[in-house]
Amino acid sequence: MKNHYRKMIKTGLTVLSCTLALSLTAQEKAPEGMDEMWGKQKMVSRSDIGERAALFDDGNYSMFIHWGLYSNIANKWKDTTYYGISEWIMHPRRAGISVQEYMAEAKNFNPVNFDAEAIAKLAKEAGMKYIVVTSKHHDGFAMYDSEASDFNIVEATPFGRDPMKELAQACREHGLGFGFYYSHNQDWTFPGGNGGPQINEKGEEVGFDYYFKEKCLPQVKEITTQYGEIAMVWFDTPGNMEKKYVEQLVEVVRKNQPNAMISGRAGHDLGDYLSLGDMNIPVRNVPGLWETVDVTNDSWGYAWYDENWKSPKRILKSVISTVARGGTYMLNVGPKPDGSIPEEAQNALRDAGKWINDYPQVIYGAAPSPWGRELPWGDATVKEGKINLAVYDWPLDGKIVLPGVNNTVKTAKIWSDGSLLPLKTVKKGNWISIELPARRPEKTVSVVELTVDGGLSVDQSLSVDPIYPTRLSVAFAQADDVTIEDKKWMEKFGEWKHVSQAQNWTEDGRVYWEVEIFEPGYYQVDLNYAGSSRLVWRVTNSDGGFVQNEQNASHVYSYFEMGLMKFEKAGKYTVSVKIKEGDIASASLKEIRFTPLESLE
Repeated sequence: MKNHYRKMIKTGLTVLSCTLALSLTAQEKAPEGMDEMWGKQKMVSRSDIGERAALFDDGNYSMFIHWGLYSNIANKWKDTTYYGISEWIMHPRRAGISVQEYMAEAKNFNPVNFDAEAIAKLAKEAGMKYIVVTSKHHDGFAMYDSEASDFNIVEATPFGRDPMKELAQACREHGLGFGFYYSHNQDWTFPGGNGGPQINEKGEEVGFDYYFKEKCLPQVKEITTQYGEIAMVWFDTPGNMEKKYVEQLVEVVRKNQPNAMISGRAGHDLGDYLSLGDMNIPVRNVPGLWETVDVTNDSWGYAWYDENWKSPKRILKSVISTVARGGTYMLNVGPKPDGSIPEEAQNALRDAGKWINDYPQVIYGAAPSPWGRELPWGDATVKEGKINLAVYDWPLDGKIVLPGVNNTVKTAKIWSDGSLLPLKTVKKGNWISIELPARRPEKTVSVVELTVDGGLSVDQSLSVDPIYPTRLSVAFAQADDVTIEDKKWMEKFGEWKHVSQAQNWTEDGRVYWEVEIFEPGYYQVDLNYAGSSRLVWRVTNSDGGFVQNEQNASHVYSYFEMGLMKFEKAGKYTVSVKIKEGDIASASLKEIRFTPLESLE
């Protein structure tokens, strides 16, 4: 099979079928298709996989690199731009590039500015602990010197080097872990691969077994034997791949790289951890070993128009919030056609990395937030008995409030210029007020270090902050005659959005939260929802207070004002939301928001 691709290009072999068995149309219209896309996965504990768990326990932050032939195309084919993720440019739902044309594009791919040392150094400066790079994506193009297929960067392009050997070496020199992404089910250019042609170079009709034995299994053997010790093999999109094939791949990895993690997307519950959907940071703590993957802009592979770069603060909030939910955050960069990382991504990563270097205790080896969710002003992680409070939004009145703390505070200090400054705290019931300095010591995220007497005990009940707006997802609500479930959709091709939402409303249906009010008074109540036409919502509390309003709706989730609700006294309340009139069938409620107001009396 070594000359298979060269023969296809030279002879113009007719490709009879390039239809993907895994339909993206179903994914766009039916989010549950994502379960097939990313495979069946189980929750895995640290004890299940032993020492391999250290990669997540100690690191919690890593670099993903999507780089391939698609990077050179950059989402523009024959003078037409295709918006969305660029690594799918070949797919029939995108540019629909034929196998022959796509393979021929390799002669134009010459990433002369690829610098493995610079990339490894960037990851190190960003505070990342390991790098995972695409060895072969769905298009079948190998980014290393593969003996199993000459459709690779060494033999099919003018570049003529194996960048993976260079990157593996650079990672070792900088003390970083190194791993490979490998698309084990989809291969759009090799006969028998999911989405690939059904006829081989001999004119024989072939199936998945042919692809697996001739290309997939040999290539997984290559990437696990030719690059020294690797930290991870990141399989992707198993679809309806049979379990026997995944078992063989896992066996190869275990034999050749016994210390390497295997991604949850291997399929059939055979991975080492749970891999969440793309671009998904959960709103509540998730137990066990898990990871979420995200992008520095909008596309995984390079797209010529995509300049929507995440700011350093947004990167930090994503990293901290993921660790605070109990997970590991892997952030992608997509090298340009010349092989270099876009400068804007480099700058944001380095700036975020400077903060991580100053506050490593917030990220590395940190345990999740004892509150089980993000708080209105920021988030929290725990390490060595100390609670690290990451303040995202600096308070105007100079204090933050912690709900549900059953312990007595021993110390509260804030980091400023490398030193810890003591802070005054006031405890009222199980609420703790912390008075902060007049000026924030950090432009991005300030860190307060808290210690308490005895073992930390936190009541995770929901609460309404007396200072900041409090957003409560329906993920924390209960429902009567309403369905609460997760919803996923793509706004641009491959750009996933994730929410928990309440739908299938009935005339008597309601969604309700049990909340604690610290300070009585008036609160502005807003609802975040989508729907069609106009809707009349009614929000009530268990003390008899209510607000009611008619507002418009659209397919985009947006906040709409409902009115001012008065809570007469501090304490526990049940807050309920119902729909009184309108297109009930279209309504999808995402969140409720309470914003405290100054006294109106």
